[in-house]
Amino acid sequence: MTRIGTPPEVERGQAITIRVDGLPLPAHLGETLAGAMLASGRRAWRHTRHGHARGLFCGIGLCFDCLVTVNGTPNVRACLTPVAAGMIVETERKP
Repeated sequence: MTRIGTPPEVERGQAITIRVDGLPLPAHLGETLAGAMLASGRRAWRHTRHGHARGLFCGIGLCFDCLVTVNGTPNVRACLTPVAAGMIVETERKP
């Protein structure tokens, strides 16, 4: 099998820092909160009432599994929300 062509180099936006649960997290302008959290190794940031971990599922804003609190506003979909410098994100912490 031959490759059709070499994939282009990915251009990332300006490097910024957001805070997630009080900790600094590197991000790049142009990516979503979910993308930044996944890139940092975080796969889940909330839990169902039965304790099952939830994070990014559909990635297009239909399922509500990726809800976080952003700058004090609850129930923000991380998959649709672009990062911004200084953004404060709180996830649901399992008790």
